[in-house]
Order: sequence, then structure tokens, then C-alpha cells
Amino acid sequence: MEVPCVRVRREDGETARKHLADDDLVADGFEITHEDGWLYIPVTDEAMVPEGMDVIDRDAPERETQTAPADLLGFEPSYERLGRAVIVDEDDVDRAHEIADAIVASDLPVDVVLNKASKVKGETRVRDWEVLAEANEPTEERASGDDRPSTEVVHREYGHAFALDLAEVYFSPRLATERHRVAEQVAAGERVFDMFAGVGPYVIPMAARGAECVGVDVNPRAIEYLRENAARNDVAERVTAINDDVRDVAGEYADWADRIVMNLPHSADEFVDSAAAVAGDDCTIHFYDIQHEDDPFGPGERAIRAAAEPDYDVTVETRREVRSYAPHELNVCLDVRLTR
Repeated sequence: MEVPCVRVRREDGETARKHLADDDLVADGFEITHEDGWLYIPVTDEAMVPEGMDVIDRDAPERETQTAPADLLGFEPSYERLGRAVIVDEDDVDRAHEIADAIVASDLPVDVVLNKASKVKGETRVRDWEVLAEANEPTEERASGDDRPSTEVVHREYGHAFALDLAEVYFSPRLATERHRVAEQVAAGERVFDMFAGVGPYVIPMAARGAECVGVDVNPRAIEYLRENAARNDVAERVTAINDDVRDVAGEYADWADRIVMNLPHSADEFVDSAAAVAGDDCTIHFYDIQHEDDPFGPGERAIRAAAEPDYDVTVETRREVRSYAPHELNVCLDVRLTR
């Protein structure tokens, strides 16, 4: 079967395999092969392989010893992975526990299986969780802190590691590709202002590219994790983390930013005046919104123009559908350039 594989020299193979494994990118269902001095390591997601690694499509034999949850259940369950946590969304209690038991008994790398117990709620956008099952032998990373909550994970994304507690902060692994798209636009020396920074999924990779970053969030636990993650990823000297309402902080950073991230769908339009205040003479805003499919970009663009014109020329450089959010509703991003 043809799968994406990282190609490395055999002498570098173990280092590369460990690096990929740390990011949960090794496709354990396929064999690592070698030919003519090269090692071919199958990966789960080609898009998330760190830059600098050579990825090619290649035939790889399937491992016969790997057991998937579906093998034990007789059906394909729906779940997503965040670090070594597996998340399900099941209303039926018996079915939820059946799936959780199969996940733990399978060959998936997992420490805990969680079920969504509420909708995202409140100003900090967190939800309740039910712990369905935990691995009998957790990883050293989890075992090193017996008092850590089951909802705390370390998620790896495009070469960066993010510690977070799902019960105390908001985080969506589904936006990894979108975050990477934006981070790749950042140049060393830029000044970046993230208005709703969370645990740092935008700030950390941007700082790693050499930007000076300010991350603001009303959730004190998110800011604690942002500081921890800045240190974890060796970018603390380029990250300022502020626990406050961004509307109360904007005046301190007037005319400062070269780039602004506004990832607060549903209500980012309430903060466009603050974004215009923070923007420098030439500034790019990444504005996220959730709108009806009939006019997904119009409301956001109108809100930005109302806040920025006539002080700025406003140019919409990218209109991007990030994902479907609900029937007839889209999560979108506007990349907007403000030029004074």
C-alpha cells in the first residue's frame, strides 16, 4: 500500500523516527523499510511533518500485529486524538464505555479516553469532560506527575509542544493546518499581537520564526500555560503573556503591531476597534469568523472597514473557508492588510 514516508539516511533513522514519534506522526500500522542506504518511515499526516524532512509516497507493508479499536468493536468508532488523550463524543453511556475500553485495549498510543460532557461554554470557552478510561501503564510524561489531572495533555503540532488542560482552556486540534498556514507568513523581527492567545498555538510557532509576540487572554490558566509553553519551546524571550481583556490592553500597544491574530469566532467583530488601535502603519490582520454560507465573509469585512477606515486603506488579501462549522455555517478567515 502506498503511504507518505519520511526518507532519511539509515544512520539518521533512529533520530528521525524518535522526532516523528514525539509528534505522534509515525504510522504504526505500516513497516519501516530501507533500500540503498535510505530509511523510509511511514507517517500519519504528511502536512504536519516538520520542515526540512523529505516526504515521498512509497509502498509500505502493513503491520499484522497492530490492533485498531475497530478490530475489537466490529465497527469504526468516531474519535479524535489530542496528545495522548483520545476524545469521543457519545450520548449513549454504554456505547461510550465500550468504545473507550476498545481504544485502551488497542495499539493506539493513549493515556486517557475522554467523553465530551457539555458544550463549549462561558467566556473562556471550556467544556466539561467525563473520564471513560485510563491506560494501565501511562507514559513517563504523565506518570512523572501523579497529581496531574486526567484532562491535562501535551499536544505536538508541526514540531512544537503545547501543554494544556482541556477542562480549563480552549484548544482545537482541527485548526492545526490553518495555524501553520498563518505562522508560515511570519518573518523574523515582526511584531505580532494575538488578541485571544490561549495556550499559544499561534504565538509559539510565530516566536520560533523570530517574531516578537504579545499574547493576551482573559483566562488566567491559559496564560499560565502560554508562559509554560514558551519556555518548553525555547521562545520565552520573545513572548509576552498578558492576562487581561484585550480591550483594556490595546492602548498600551497603540500603533505597535505588524500582524494581529483575531481567532474568536462568533464575537471577534466586537474587538475590531481594539485591533485598529494596535495596528501599525502596515499591518496584517487574520480575522476569524463564523457566518452563514450565503455571506460568510461580508460581515467581517464590513466590521473591519468600519473600524479602520478612513485612517487605513483596507485590502482583503485572502478569503478562506477554514472548515464547516454547522449546517449552512462556515468557519472562515479573512487575511486583511491595513495600510495607513
